[in-house]
Amino acid sequence: MSTVIYWFRNDLRLADNPALRHACQTASRLVPVYCHAPEQITQWGFPRVGRHRRQFLAGGLADLATQLGARGSTLVELHGDPVGSLAELAQQTGARQIICEAIAAPEETAEINALRAAGIDVDCHWQSTLLDPDSLPFSSDGLPDVFTTFRQAVEKAGIAPRPPLPEPVLIPPLPAGLCPAPVTPIAPTTPDPRSAFPFAGGATAAEGHLAQYLHRKLPHTYKATRNRLAGIDDSSKFSPWLASGALSARQIMARLKAFEAEHGANEGSYWLWFELLWRDYFRLLHCKYGQHLYRASGLNGHHTPAHAPDAFARWRKGETGEALVDAGMRELAATGNLSNRMRQIVASYLIHDCACDWRAGAAWFETQLIDYDVCSNHANWLYIAGHGTAPRGGRRFNPDKQTREYDADGRYRALWSRP
Repeated sequence: MSTVIYWFRNDLRLADNPALRHACQTASRLVPVYCHAPEQITQWGFPRVGRHRRQFLAGGLADLATQLGARGSTLVELHGDPVGSLAELAQQTGARQIICEAIAAPEETAEINALRAAGIDVDCHWQSTLLDPDSLPFSSDGLPDVFTTFRQAVEKAGIAPRPPLPEPVLIPPLPAGLCPAPVTPIAPTTPDPRSAFPFAGGATAAEGHLAQYLHRKLPHTYKATRNRLAGIDDSSKFSPWLASGALSARQIMARLKAFEAEHGANEGSYWLWFELLWRDYFRLLHCKYGQHLYRASGLNGHHTPAHAPDAFARWRKGETGEALVDAGMRELAATGNLSNRMRQIVASYLIHDCACDWRAGAAWFETQLIDYDVCSNHANWLYIAGHGTAPRGGRRFNPDKQTREYDADGRYRALWSRP
């Protein structure tokens, strides 16, 4: 009998999970695993994973474990270095192979390379994008360096996502004698009542949110409201579940197309497709440029950003003296959530007004955001800093202008006037 380890990474779902489906079809014994990375301190002096992301992840893992349990399996949670932990588990269970999703970011790629160097057969499946890379009218090396060119090529070619896959019919049982250690749950915390994201992690919560979002016809107003700063319904709020993989982009798109068939399409519903294409583009950029996206100079290759530690500390604490920026940083610290517009404003302020290293801001977002996604996070910071593929040399958002346009009545600043 063949034993296979299925390594859940950023794909905490059973449905529309090609890698898991393949594992279930090829193994007679399956060990579903999630690896908690060891606690790490960034070069900037704070933990890489903060309490909000830990809590949201815990909810996602608990939901996944429940779904596996209902199918006669369970989730094995490992702690420490993923390479050493998985190698030890493979030896313990006699597993012939590890199957997992492919992630193009440097650290995630290095983990796969280390496992293979240790003699372990690792089978990676690309499954995090809306569109299959093989369906695109260019190779990864030929990816356009401007998003608009990419989008227009995709739309001109009429490329559509594949339908999402159903859950596996059968999940193979655990190997005989494997007794996973009980998991110590993270004590739940009470969400800040001011938060624009009062939702839980996991595929069950994701499905519930998607269903109510479509039922209330919110896609039709998405483009008109997405830049507002504090409303629960102003943006889709899909990103935390997309980041953890509790919900796939193809699942969203299939449901959105059904919604449009019933209720009609408009600019708002189109813009959800537009944003999912941006998400794809950031992932494909990692396939093309990889480690170069993580240099201080990004793709420029000739500039080292300045850094002002004291200004960075004030920015993190929401003590810059710029009221809109400080409100955004307080919301981020209190909830782990921040609207896309506010992310752009506070990132611009750190880089262009505080003269700080963009990588420090990206690291702080990694710590704080419940929807932290390595590809989108780095690509967006590079865009604001002017070190990515965008033709313009960075993007500065004038705080006074942003305040007049998005918080003229002061409600957002008043809401987050205190931590």
